[in-house]
Amino acid sequence: MNKNPFDLNVMAQQSRALEASKAMGMVAASKAEEIAKINQQAAQKMAALFQEKVSELLKTSDPKSAFDMVHAQVLQDAAKEVMQYQAAVLKALGSGNQELVQIAQALMEEAKEDLIHFVNDATQNTPKNIPLGVEAYASAFKDPFGMALQNFELMRASMADSFSNFEQSVQNLSNLSKGGAPAQKVVKKS
Repeated sequence: MNKNPFDLNVMAQQSRALEASKAMGMVAASKAEEIAKINQQAAQKMAALFQEKVSELLKTSDPKSAFDMVHAQVLQDAAKEVMQYQAAVLKALGSGNQELVQIAQALMEEAKEDLIHFVNDATQNTPKNIPLGVEAYASAFKDPFGMALQNFELMRASMADSFSNFEQSVQNLSNLSKGGAPAQKVVKKS
């Protein structure tokens, strides 16, 4: 029994979509694991720092020196730790975003190629004894196809803008945590 080329194409598309979903899931899981490790390390570090500062506070007998120590050392050390924690989380999110961008772009390109092959197969592989007027049908089929290809490009550009906006948000958070101004949005021409 001969397999229809359209059936084989659909199976290949489903296989690629499944592989892309697995890859995206693996990226998400690895980044979640990385962030969980960062959280655990930050909690351990803060607990040790807190314990150290409490023991130092217990050694002081003057309330003013205890207040000065809390204000000068404890709060500054805690702020520094929070900034380091935030930088580590933002770095993990940014690298995960880049991996997802690459997977999504590859998937979009494959879908575009599949659509091109589908239209070519549907409009060029016709039997020799086809009825008159099929050429008009093929032409009518190819015009919306051209618009679909334009829509692929619009989706790709929109996806790139979305990932870029996410990266800009991460950068703004990083800049704000360092006491700087938010980064200016860079407009890319696609």
